[in-house]
Amino acid sequence: MRQFLKYTLASLTGSILFCLLLGFLLTLGAVGLVGVLVAGLGKEGEAPTVEKDTVLVYDLATVIPDSPEAIDPSALVFGTQIPSELTLRQAVLALEEAATDDRITALYLKGSTALGAGLASQSEIQPAIAAFQAAGKPILAYDISWSEREYAVAALADTIYLNPFGEIEMNGLYAETMYQADALEKLGVGVQVTRVGRYKSAVEPLIRDTMSPEEREQTQRLLGDVWQNLLTTAAAPRDLSPQQLQTIANTKGFLFGAEAETQKLADAIAYEDEVITALRELTGEGDEEVKDSDLDFRQISLARYAATVADPLTSRRSGNQVALVYAEGPIIDGGDGDFNQSGIIEGNVLARQLRQLRQDDEVKAIVLRVNSPGGSATASEVILREVQLLREAGKPVVVSMGNVAASGGYWIASQADAILAQPTTITGSIGVYGIFLNLEDLGTKVGVNWDGVKTSELADIFSSTRPKTEAELAILQRSVDTIYDSFLDRVAEGRDLTRPAVAELAQGRVWSGQAALDLGLVDKLGGVNEAIATAADLAELGDDWRLQEYPEPSELQQFLRGFFSAEVAQIQAHDPLTTQVLQFVDDAQILRTLNDRRGIYLLMPYQFVVK
Repeated sequence: MRQFLKYTLASLTGSILFCLLLGFLLTLGAVGLVGVLVAGLGKEGEAPTVEKDTVLVYDLATVIPDSPEAIDPSALVFGTQIPSELTLRQAVLALEEAATDDRITALYLKGSTALGAGLASQSEIQPAIAAFQAAGKPILAYDISWSEREYAVAALADTIYLNPFGEIEMNGLYAETMYQADALEKLGVGVQVTRVGRYKSAVEPLIRDTMSPEEREQTQRLLGDVWQNLLTTAAAPRDLSPQQLQTIANTKGFLFGAEAETQKLADAIAYEDEVITALRELTGEGDEEVKDSDLDFRQISLARYAATVADPLTSRRSGNQVALVYAEGPIIDGGDGDFNQSGIIEGNVLARQLRQLRQDDEVKAIVLRVNSPGGSATASEVILREVQLLREAGKPVVVSMGNVAASGGYWIASQADAILAQPTTITGSIGVYGIFLNLEDLGTKVGVNWDGVKTSELADIFSSTRPKTEAELAILQRSVDTIYDSFLDRVAEGRDLTRPAVAELAQGRVWSGQAALDLGLVDKLGGVNEAIATAADLAELGDDWRLQEYPEPSELQQFLRGFFSAEVAQIQAHDPLTTQVLQFVDDAQILRTLNDRRGIYLLMPYQFVVK
């Protein structure tokens, strides 16, 4: 009885403390929400203004997603989200508009911790930056230390500044994957897999400790394609050859101070305040007294400037609509909510959106912007069926591939009328796998056991409390084989290739956009705006059409964006330990989204980090 009372009292005390803590957090959250809304009210109605002789500032760390990020009010309250309101199309449009805007006198590329745009997005942004050169407006770039990807953007600048204590990193790219097989074994989490495709390595981090030869081969090829594109992009504006930069990468790796000038990678060695002085000369403020700080000059951020620019495609007046549908994130099975969940593609929800567009007489063509590593095989097929029905209804479908459109992302794209990608898009990964975790050993370690009854031998084949038998794995492998055969058939039909040809380039292998073009997996290279123009041409609309983006934000999202439209998310620098922990969390998050009812997935090889 004494023990019983002790545990009862402890439980009661814990419950009381939990309630008090919860109440405190809710109170804190409510106060925070009020503060956030008050701050937002202060900003609402403050339309950005652009003065004459203003410098447009593009902080290269600005995160630029394809579609507007859904805002989570609770995350805002507790400070875990800074919404990124600047989308890729908005960034490109703003840069192009600023190049011809008489009020904008120069562009300042501000280096930071890392480049916030993905590889393919970077390819769309660079031509827009080049528009400043074509307009005869100066471009200045400054950073303490330039990474290769940052430098590929900064190379377009008329003047590249380097801090006296900084360096330009030009040592090549490195891709690594975190392998967790040992950790899972120690935890008591069992992993069994079925797969088709020699290069379908998505499961390897869970069952291996090192790269397989096939994974090493495909990653080396992919990384090589990205590296060659980066060398060409960085070298051309500096009147250098890619081979000259390759020599620097092989022999030096880092260029410091005067050596960076000698090698023509930097134009001047300067501190930031000296760069600001140069910018103040451009704005005509050179002789004025500095009011706020020694870094003060007449400027407007790319995000705030974008808020002043009207989209000429969405503001057209026409009864004909070209729909731009964003499909961004891993593909998961099911879903019955609105099509506005940021970062996840719910199969049923996206299919419903495409169905509504098919039934809308105003919609004449669809651009499906795919930025997805894949996911559920079932959900991918549900989405593809709606793509097929759109085409049968006489509505052209054009796929615009973003940074990644692989595996399930390629499945849903495979039967479009046209597919466009960037040279550095990651695509392909035509393969299938099944992954089955079991918690039997973990349960044993902590004193948890499972038992049950069944009406037939295979009733518990999907149980996660025991390992699969060899006979069960054989059954599951047949299912994977069937889906792989279907994948090959859909690609062969959609891309007008023979099945043996598809089988040869499939095998779960990932390709760069450039390689995919050579293989016939995509039709041409280009960005989202080129895809929109292609869709309008296929629908024979001439100039009589307007663009509408989907998903359309809910009233709540519109309300929140009215408060936070000036905020722009940026990449934050982390210490090496934190970086590894966050990578592990990201990998675990991907596992959490794997909800295919049959445990079968079309997902590109596990995340690898390019450094």
